[in-house]
Amino acid sequence: MAPLEIEQLVGESRQDTGRLRGREAITEAVGGCAFLAAAAAMAAFVPWERSLTPLAAILLVVLFAAASCVKLEDWIGHTDTTQIVIVPMLYFLPCAVVPLAVCCGLLLGHLPEYITGRRHPSRALLSLGNSWYAIAPALVFALGSGGDPDLSDWPLLAGALGAQFALDSVVSTARDWIGLGISPRMQPRLLAWVFLADACLAAVGLFAALIVVEEPAALLLLVPLPALFVLYAREREERITSALELSQAYRGTALLLGDVVEADDEYTGSHSRSVVELSVLVADRLKLDAHERRHVEFAALLHDVGKIAIPDEIINKPGPLTDEEWVVMRTHTVRGQELLDKVGGVLREVGVIVRASHERWDGGGYPDGLSGPSIPLAARIVSCCDAFNAMTTKRSYRLPMSQEVALRELVDNAGTQFDPHVVKTLIAVMRSSVRSRDGDRRFDRAGAGTPADERLRVHR
Repeated sequence: MAPLEIEQLVGESRQDTGRLRGREAITEAVGGCAFLAAAAAMAAFVPWERSLTPLAAILLVVLFAAASCVKLEDWIGHTDTTQIVIVPMLYFLPCAVVPLAVCCGLLLGHLPEYITGRRHPSRALLSLGNSWYAIAPALVFALGSGGDPDLSDWPLLAGALGAQFALDSVVSTARDWIGLGISPRMQPRLLAWVFLADACLAAVGLFAALIVVEEPAALLLLVPLPALFVLYAREREERITSALELSQAYRGTALLLGDVVEADDEYTGSHSRSVVELSVLVADRLKLDAHERRHVEFAALLHDVGKIAIPDEIINKPGPLTDEEWVVMRTHTVRGQELLDKVGGVLREVGVIVRASHERWDGGGYPDGLSGPSIPLAARIVSCCDAFNAMTTKRSYRLPMSQEVALRELVDNAGTQFDPHVVKTLIAVMRSSVRSRDGDRRFDRAGAGTPADERLRVHR
């Protein structure tokens, strides 16, 4: 399964066809206007090495539009097959007008979606921004070639590709960072596969250009290639859709099990959801990646799921448990893992964390006596947040501790029961939460929040 960040990116990008809003709309408007200015300046001031043939221009723009509709999707983004057409454009159109031709092709490719209302007209700004990548190769070709395509042109093509990739990286990173808040650190993962596909397709584009020069009618022999791409793209889309649906099914199963726990024991259910909020904040503070963060979230939600197999007279006993009852109670982590193992997939991995959620840093916990770093980090986070929430929650046999006392308990038991670094991070989360509400006052109570989801967009 792909990393969770990419699952989010692909899932959200598929659904995002509405009006551009806020910072994204401003960023795309500025970027689109800048592209039009740059493309117009090229057409006006860069020397034309050949005359413009209207029929060739129209044909290439239409082919480009058709190629832009063939999406080659992968877990780390998607590209299209336009690289096959842009190389012939560089040879048979004046290079100075190629960026404008690319822009026209991208707009034409989305025209049916605009007409049918499946895509908001404001998203035409994205086509302008996505055309920036054509500027660099057009400049390289304008300066380096004026003749017919030849295999000896491969250094020129390689230089044009390098320039295209460099400009595309800069523009895409800036658009996504300013407009969507996507970290630049994600860009290499998003762009690597796109650039690899474009490099392979550029070689096909050179082959197509060579064919057109020698025998224009032979271009028809390339028609089956886009058809093959369509079949491949459809198969990839179906596989990725199935994987996204499976990921959602795991999340739905986790939430359903959480509801079962809450219905079986109101305290355990509400307690688990409170532990989720705090655990996720700690995971974010520790800068865990999305995959680990999801494990923390699910483990916090389900760390008590095994209690549904414990007799109600023990779970709901209004006083302290006897030694015999504690023996039974301590089996709930193992029972929880067994239950999640039956679900399988992601929840099987979460089951390992649930099993370890009552281990101690010094090795005195249960059921396996793990100690220190051998305890999964997610389990250490859940254990600490679970204890804090339990201490500050009213139970039938005792009143809740104040949060200050509970935090001191965590500090006193750091290095024995709890991971000292997790305790330190939890305290930092509490301070940060209160400062966000109350300015710079010292914390005297804890708050919880839910981090905003980042919107993600795949590249062209």
